[in-house]
Amino acid sequence: MKYRHIGTDPNTRRKVSALSLGAMRFGTFTDADASFAVLDRFVEAGGTFIDTSNNYAFWYDDGIGGQSEELLGRWLRSRGVADDVVIATKLGARPLAPGTSYVDNAEGLSAKAIRTAVEGSLERLGLDRLDVLYAHIEDPNTPVQETVEAFGELAAAGTVGLLGVSNWATWKVERARAIAASAGLAGFDLLQYQHSYLRPRTDIPFPLFPDGSLGAVGPDLLNYLRAEPDLTVVAYSPLLNGAYTNADKEFPSDYDHPGTPARLAALHEVAAETGATPNQVVLAWQIGGEAPVIPLTGASSVAQLEESLGAVELELTPEQRAKLDAAH
Repeated sequence: MKYRHIGTDPNTRRKVSALSLGAMRFGTFTDADASFAVLDRFVEAGGTFIDTSNNYAFWYDDGIGGQSEELLGRWLRSRGVADDVVIATKLGARPLAPGTSYVDNAEGLSAKAIRTAVEGSLERLGLDRLDVLYAHIEDPNTPVQETVEAFGELAAAGTVGLLGVSNWATWKVERARAIAASAGLAGFDLLQYQHSYLRPRTDIPFPLFPDGSLGAVGPDLLNYLRAEPDLTVVAYSPLLNGAYTNADKEFPSDYDHPGTPARLAALHEVAAETGATPNQVVLAWQIGGEAPVIPLTGASSVAQLEESLGAVELELTPEQRAKLDAAH
């Protein structure tokens, strides 16, 4: 396993595996036995960075979520590994009532909502401290300063370690970090966005957020990372739900543009050169790239996890990287 550090403050920086395991489906679509097996293998392979959210998976039963955190809590207690792994969770997008969603009835990012959500996550996970906490989506009804101060107070109290933000516009991330710095509070060090080798269109709304909210890494965020190299992107859905290798899976609609065939051709050429799968090339491209990216992959079986683990040690040559980067 390879590792990297996350966080800008020497007092709170953490060393984590270069691959993060997503627990979104654990406890619902992936049953407890399969989930435990994947988690066990991930840790056995040296994995330490595990991602969840307080709203996973509310759509499974038209509920409000929490099953993933509860499953992880049971696994942590049964294995006694809470001190050996870094658990990241998210808040702000949990539905307030069954049958609703983050689009029409989210808990939001007010100070009160944040405090309530953190208490719930700590209870479900069986922890007295959250290693990483993200603001899951934007909350247009709460001032950014209120959210920043609530997160900063949690960090100052030691209730939360590192702070992150997901699916926010780049300008709002910068505003939040400036507010935190001015107030002497901990700011957002981790940015969780959808990011893969293929590039989505930027002129249409991100499919998960039909109101026009951002969700995918775009040129503005990449430029921001170049200016702020201490930040880290945690890239969710890097394998686009299996579409790179599964003929039965279609690429999301925002990847339907002239640049996609050229990128796919380059990807398959490099996969053939390395003897790796296209999925492994995508993950290796992210792990070893210039931008500080940690791929966040899900797995419903140990076999799926093994493929992702195989990408960690895959070293692409400068020529292969140049071929992948130049395709458009």
